[in-house]
Amino acid sequence: MTDRVDCLADVCLTCSDEALPALVIRLMDHGLAVVETGGVHEQVSVALVDAAAGDTVLVHAKEAIAVIARGSGHGRG
Repeated sequence: MTDRVDCLADVCLTCSDEALPALVIRLMDHGLAVVETGGVHEQVSVALVDAAAGDTVLVHAKEAIAVIARGSGHGRG
């Protein structure tokens, strides 16, 4: 499986009218991250949030708009 999944039928997995929770798998350069939504990996922007691998973010139109749950072991205090 590759880290990038193209949109299917010209519709992105996160581009509906609602934001969806997604698990951050890994951070990438340039404010991007690989996230998992519904068992599918997708590349999204995390430039607007302070997210780390293991966090759950709320994604709309390929943009993380909020961190809704922190993963364990991030050393945040």
